[in-house]
Amino acid sequence: MMRAFLLTVMLLAAPAIAQPAAVPAAAPETRSCLPMPQIRGSDVVDGQTIDFRLRDGSVWRNRLPRSCPGLGFDRAFSYTTSIPQLCNVDIIRVIVLGNPGLTGSTCGLGQFERQPPKPVKNR
Repeated sequence: MMRAFLLTVMLLAAPAIAQPAAVPAAAPETRSCLPMPQIRGSDVVDGQTIDFRLRDGSVWRNRLPRSCPGLGFDRAFSYTTSIPQLCNVDIIRVIVLGNPGLTGSTCGLGQFERQPPKPVKNR
């Protein structure tokens, strides 16, 4: 009777024992600043997210702490800094397209997070 019980317990526990432990995903690399001479361009993803493309081909995503009114619609912004870096303490200003001289919202940047490289398509 005891042998049958132990065999049943072992059979029920076998799938749990056989499963490898889940490996936690590595945290993405983050930066507080990007060197401005290395910034090749930017793409507004939505009203709270901007991707910055660097000369080395890397992409760094900036998620603003709050949604920035007009950014997702106009998809254009400007910034000025006193040092040759764009940092998470800097402010961007939305450019209102079609209305020269009209200033848009000002919004603070967040941390820059390195995006995984896009897979290369084979031809």
